[in-house]
Amino acid sequence: MSKITTCIWSDMTAEEQANFYVTLLPDGRITRTMRTPADTPSNKKGDVIVVEFHLGGNDYVLLNGGPIFPQTEAVSFMILTEDQAETDRLWNTIVGNGGRESMCGWCKDKWGVNWQITPRRLLELNYDNPDPASAKRAMEAMLTMKKIDIARVEAAAAGEA
Repeated sequence: MSKITTCIWSDMTAEEQANFYVTLLPDGRITRTMRTPADTPSNKKGDVIVVEFHLGGNDYVLLNGGPIFPQTEAVSFMILTEDQAETDRLWNTIVGNGGRESMCGWCKDKWGVNWQITPRRLLELNYDNPDPASAKRAMEAMLTMKKIDIARVEAAAAGEA
C-alpha cells in the first residue's frame, strides 16, 4: 500500500463497491479484505471492515463505516479517457448500474460516489487551447452536456456548431 491512500467511506457495501470498481479499468484488482477482530460501533466481530483495491495506478480503501457520513460532490474521482468509446463505456457502466447522470461529464454511482468521466481532448480544447474564442466555445458546448460528446465539443471549438 502507498504511504498515502484514499479511504472511501462506505455504508456497509465495501465488498460490492470494490468488486464493481475493479471492473472499470484494466489494472483493477482487490488486494486485500480485512475483517474486524472485535465488535465496533458499526460492525460485529468477523465482519468485513476494509477492502483494499488498486485502480488506475492508485491504491484505495473502502471502509464499512455505516450511514453516518454520506458521499457528496465535494470529492469525486476523475477518469481521463482517451476516446469516445472509452468515455461511453465508463459512463454507461457507472450510470447503467444504478448510477445517475449529472452535468459536464459528472455522474454518481449507485453508492453515491461521484465520478468525472473526462476525455483528455476536452481538457485540451478547454484549458490548453491557445485560442481564447475557441476555448470559450468548447466550454460553452461542454456546459450543455451530461456525458461528454467529444465530436460536438471539437465542432464547437472549431466554430462549426
